[in-house]
Amino acid sequence: MRKLIVLGVVGLIAQLIDGSLGMAYGVTSSTLLLAAGVAPAAASAAVHFSEIGTSLVSGASHHKLGNVDWRTVSILALPGFVGAFIGATLLSNLDAAVAKPVVAVILLSLGFYVVYRFLRLGGARPTFKGHPSAFFLAAMGLVAGTLDAVGGGGWGPVGTTSLLSSGRLEPRKVVGSIDTSEFVVAVGGSLGFLLGLGAENINWGYAGALLAGGVIAAPIAAWLVKHLAARVLGTAAGGLIILTNSKTLLEAVGVPGVGVAVAAAVIFVLWVAGIVWAVKQERLAKAALFDEAEFEAANA
Repeated sequence: MRKLIVLGVVGLIAQLIDGSLGMAYGVTSSTLLLAAGVAPAAASAAVHFSEIGTSLVSGASHHKLGNVDWRTVSILALPGFVGAFIGATLLSNLDAAVAKPVVAVILLSLGFYVVYRFLRLGGARPTFKGHPSAFFLAAMGLVAGTLDAVGGGGWGPVGTTSLLSSGRLEPRKVVGSIDTSEFVVAVGGSLGFLLGLGAENINWGYAGALLAGGVIAAPIAAWLVKHLAARVLGTAAGGLIILTNSKTLLEAVGVPGVGVAVAAAVIFVLWVAGIVWAVKQERLAKAALFDEAEFEAANA
């Protein structure tokens, strides 16, 4: 019972992060299950079954608050479903450890770009023009869905990172659209695991505990992303990408635990500093807009 309560809390925290930054539910939950000795395929299966419920509630909450771009969701959904199904089927006989460093390098590079994009603005406010192309979304959905099932998490890191770095959607709609389309991805992955593992090899208690915590957090996270400024949200998401994938990459190349911890601590401090700076710049930008509006009203 204690383990289920802990998993419920993990599900709550993971969904709070995922629903506000567009990533980390699968990574956080899978990491704990693997640490508890659950096999990779069984851990990813439990996470995906819990995500069916959490992503449904999260998607509904984001839609209610206007955080969803339905064109993006409609194009992402089917490739994501197919990719997740393929990834879940492969995981029964595939070791994802070899692929992790390569994926981490790609995501790390994109994470630095996302942070650079939002911190280089200075006093200006970010603008977003156009929409991602259908080809870009379909290809991204297929790759992200496959990685999500194989690695126990990847839809958010790949999807959110790619869409943020494209500069085509404002961050709150990136997060809302990724979280909403994740429902279809979770269904695809779950079906693949159900066929590949069999119902008897899936820990339904773990899935239920993660689901309970995630459902509680989903509406709160959707509210947070609605009210966070684009600059702050983009910096926070980019920093999380860098922190997560730096750790993965350092561990993959054999850096000792102490070295990984020190590097993570330094990155974390820089991440927090970046968010603080982004908040300060956002306040300055708002103040400048307010002064400009007052000036125009006085000279009207």
